[in-house]
Amino acid sequence: MNLLPYGDRGLLVELAGTAEAVACADAVRADPAAAALLQDVVPGARTVLLVARPGVGLDRLRALVPAAAPAPVAATQGPEITVPVVYDGPDLAAVARLTGLAEAEVVAAHTGTPWRVAFGGFAPGFAYLAGGDPRLRVPRRAEPRPRVPAGAVGLAGELSGVYPRASPGGWQLIGRTDVVLWDLDRDPPALLAAGMTVRFADAGAGG
Repeated sequence: MNLLPYGDRGLLVELAGTAEAVACADAVRADPAAAALLQDVVPGARTVLLVARPGVGLDRLRALVPAAAPAPVAATQGPEITVPVVYDGPDLAAVARLTGLAEAEVVAAHTGTPWRVAFGGFAPGFAYLAGGDPRLRVPRRAEPRPRVPAGAVGLAGELSGVYPRASPGGWQLIGRTDVVLWDLDRDPPALLAAGMTVRFADAGAGG
């Protein structure tokens, strides 16, 4: 763990990986002193940014950071949402080959374990989901697609995610959903937020 000043009101906590970053953010938010000291907690792939309220010194932020990386929190502890998916993605067969699983086993693994919204980014409404079945860890595509449709469900490394809008992308696409991830007429616009639990459900080929 490494602590770095980030401007005059920020403290950047560098950690070993996504699971550690999520656990650290959870621990900081759970501290009784956090609400009075922090304006925001922003988790990333391997970092947590703590933003102080005006007048709060960085030394007080450092006191909120656990001395050692805490154990990951179970995915099911956050608010939960179910995302129905039709598993007919163009990379489903490739993921099966990469993992040594049958295509039906890939689907069962993706739906059988809850995922945790670790952090957001890339595009409005895009959530990086961690904590799924470790057998599904696959590399990104060697050549990204110039256009991935909205609602595409993909895998990359230890993460899963749903594209909120059409955009270029290099994730391995295993399915699609009609769930709207980003809607400016909704409050808040983003359906998924850090700390939430996502369960994928097999909607069948007729979905």
